[in-house]
Amino acid sequence: MTAAGDLRHRLTLQEVQRVSDGAGGATTSWADVAHVWAQATPVGGSEGVEAGRLAGKRAYEVMLRYRDGVRPAMRFVFGTRVFEILTAVDVGERRCWLRCLCEERDL
Repeated sequence: MTAAGDLRHRLTLQEVQRVSDGAGGATTSWADVAHVWAQATPVGGSEGVEAGRLAGKRAYEVMLRYRDGVRPAMRFVFGTRVFEILTAVDVGERRCWLRCLCEERDL
């Protein structure tokens, strides 16, 4: 189990926002939701050919204190690195810890 002292990575939680462009359309951008302390642990990786080029992916498990509203349409940012959230699970359904399986792409 994760201890509070293991949360040593300061991550920014972001969600996508659609902003009207004034001409009937919209543009999308990422907006900061919160800054959280978390533990980011690599759990695997792969590489393959996508669109005719070699692309790498690395899977991470990100553990943080429970936060309501975290969902797969969001992402974590750590410096220049981006971790796309694939799933978010309330560990033990006790609202204490949140385990997110994330993926860092295009390595």
